[in-house]
Amino acid sequence: MAKVQELARYVRSKNAGPFWVTLEIFCDNDDSYNTIRNSPNITKERVAELYGIDVEKTRIFYVDNIRVIKFSFPRTLPSGHKYENDMHYGQQYVRLADVEL
Repeated sequence: MAKVQELARYVRSKNAGPFWVTLEIFCDNDDSYNTIRNSPNITKERVAELYGIDVEKTRIFYVDNIRVIKFSFPRTLPSGHKYENDMHYGQQYVRLADVEL
């Protein structure tokens, strides 16, 4: 089975303010986009499981015209908290990129 990182142009994670995070999957073509979008492993439930967050607080957005899938959820600790380990959340995309479709 292919992984997200093999079909997506790129996958990224970033802050969406100090209290929220956004994960994004960008695709080059409709085939890759639709394969990822329709995968049973690319869901709010799977992202909540991967990141240890509440599924009820997880949001998913499909931006069809630019072939992007976005997930947003609250950070477990605010950006800059003395115990958080990635202030910009820039390295957290790896878990999503490694998901098998």
